[in-house]
Amino acid sequence: MLALALAFWAATTPLAAQSQPAAEVSEDAPPPEPVEVPQNLADLIPDAAVTDPEAWAAAGVDAMAVEPDLASPDLDPVLAELDAALTPGSPDVDPGLLPETEAMLAESAFDVPEPLPSDPDLEALAMIAAPVLGDVPELTETKVSSTLVLALPKNPDAFPERAEFVQRFRDLSTLRGLDEGKDSAPQVAARARSDEILLGDILRTYGYYGGDVVRQLSGGRRAREEETGEVDDSASEPSVRFDILPGERYRFGRIDLGALPTLPEPDASRLTQAFGIASGDPLYADRIIEREIELRVALGESGYPFAAVAEPELLIDHARAEGDLTLDVQPRGKYVFGDVTSSDPRFLSGRHLAEIARFDEGDVFQQSLETDLRRAIIATGLVSSVTVTPRETRAPQDGQPGEVALDVAFERAPLRTIAGAIGYGTEDGFKLETRWEHRNLFPPEGALRLRGILGTRETLASIGVRRNNFRGRDQVLSVDLFASDITTEAVDARGFGMRTTFEKVSNILFQKPVSWQLGGELLYTDERNRTVRIGPGGPLPRRTYTIGGLFGSITLDASDDLLDPSEGYRATMFLAPEVSRAGGAETFYLRAQADASAYQLVGSTVLAGRVRAATIQGAPAEDIAPSRRLYGGGGASVRGYGFQGVGPRDTVGNPVGGASLVEFALEARVETPLLGGAVEVVPFLDAGSVGRDSTPDFADIRFGAGIGIRYKTTFGPIRVDVATPLNPTQFDSPVVVYVSLGQAF
Repeated sequence: MLALALAFWAATTPLAAQSQPAAEVSEDAPPPEPVEVPQNLADLIPDAAVTDPEAWAAAGVDAMAVEPDLASPDLDPVLAELDAALTPGSPDVDPGLLPETEAMLAESAFDVPEPLPSDPDLEALAMIAAPVLGDVPELTETKVSSTLVLALPKNPDAFPERAEFVQRFRDLSTLRGLDEGKDSAPQVAARARSDEILLGDILRTYGYYGGDVVRQLSGGRRAREEETGEVDDSASEPSVRFDILPGERYRFGRIDLGALPTLPEPDASRLTQAFGIASGDPLYADRIIEREIELRVALGESGYPFAAVAEPELLIDHARAEGDLTLDVQPRGKYVFGDVTSSDPRFLSGRHLAEIARFDEGDVFQQSLETDLRRAIIATGLVSSVTVTPRETRAPQDGQPGEVALDVAFERAPLRTIAGAIGYGTEDGFKLETRWEHRNLFPPEGALRLRGILGTRETLASIGVRRNNFRGRDQVLSVDLFASDITTEAVDARGFGMRTTFEKVSNILFQKPVSWQLGGELLYTDERNRTVRIGPGGPLPRRTYTIGGLFGSITLDASDDLLDPSEGYRATMFLAPEVSRAGGAETFYLRAQADASAYQLVGSTVLAGRVRAATIQGAPAEDIAPSRRLYGGGGASVRGYGFQGVGPRDTVGNPVGGASLVEFALEARVETPLLGGAVEVVPFLDAGSVGRDSTPDFADIRFGAGIGIRYKTTFGPIRVDVATPLNPTQFDSPVVVYVSLGQAF
């Protein structure tokens, strides 16, 4: 109460009264003179400072200063007087003022606040021990650019992802892409802040959620000014160093895969294993995305076409140094394949689409087979766009899978094609070729083809019908009628005929391990061995042959590429029994040929080898039409010799062909850095022999060697080979050039 009263007195008493010591004042003394209080700033300025400022300033502070009275006021008499005045019953107290004073003091009393209730969250936080800072690991520097350095833990166990981390930062850094020079200096600080954020994000990507990145900026004009206080435009370029302190790598905690564990076995275990992330595994953000994709694929391949997988959610718990992963998976039932329906059945029927599919009705649904069907429809060339949509036709029930139909919708592509080509080949000479085609004149996929060739070695006109995907995927039925006039190095033949084939083909889109061909041929031909050099008896006489036969082949392909293999092997067996009638005599014989090739990648070089053996059994060579005999030489045979230039010759040097053949070839396809690695250099060695009898005798084997260039394109390598015969005859050229598409074998 005394203190409050004192404060009240101090607030209502003039300052002059508070600062003067208490003293007795005589009642007869005159009243004190009033103190004049300055009303504005001008009243504080002495007159001398206005009339003569220089003299007033020269007088100094001592002449103007007034020594303040620093003596402490004696408050004891005042306090005693106030205490007596506030005591009830005192003669100095005005009874009318006492209640008012007590009321004022009562109103000035402060209430004591109630204690706050306890907060359980704060109590839980108080239980967490303060982190203990370990020693900073020893760091080693990795230079990223001339202005950028990363310092990472020296111990590989402290940061196993170091190399991958640095490469990732190199690819994304904004500082690394900054051009050097003075103009780039102002951007260094801004980009350094951006890269600091980037490094933190990359650390978290690898699971180091407690890691730290320390940025240090040095050099540059600003740093020079801070060090010396001088501006130096010639100061060094600024450089940035980031100290990477990964800390502890977090691990996966709880894994929640939604309804996936509720699936029946073995689907639940197989799909969980496909996801592949378990509690305790190192936390790697990229692995979450990778395994999520794998799980989606596994669901689609296990019969769950309508499965839904939500976006992954990761909850980081720093207290446990773990991340709890939630990936809500809703399988939505298992299904098998049902019908295939077409949006345009008169063009491509649902039945035909089901025939080219690689699944049967009732097979467990697989997303890859649905995608494969879509690719097969596009490969027909009859549609410009296609969509395949699963549609539920029977829901799963009683533990049995449901059924889905595949609804195929497409738009027709232009069906008619007219094409032409003109060119020169070392074996074909100059040639002009035209072709017209309607690819779906006889639905489904029934094509009509008209073809014509006009060239120095071949003239041909043909009409053909071809049905693709006949009774199965990639099975082709074709029938051709043709008339031709062919002049090669060894044969001069003109005639007409019909050829029918049914085959399982291998192509670039769908290279097959096994392909085959069956067919028949009927031919009428008037021909002879070409007479390049006329002997004493004049030109060889022409003979007319009527030939009929069947043929078949099978190919095993274990190579890794159809046009440019580097690993694996291929093997083909061909058989063709035929009957020939000429001059009233009939001849039966069997043509047989076997081919095998192998490929081995050694470093960046492909070693390739090929062998071929052929024979005609059942008739001597002179009773067989010249066009059906065996010849060697050329770009696909023995390089270094002309087409059909290897084999028996008549007395004046004209090739006459034989009944047996053996060839081999060896080459090395050496990769070069030219044009981004698209160019290969290929040294090669070939050899071959053609015998007049059906059994090879190797009496006249020819060798050729050379070097080639391969230029790789998206549709296969372009081949240019230059070869020379190693043991030529008088009829062989010293150098032969071959140009074609694809490897020699």
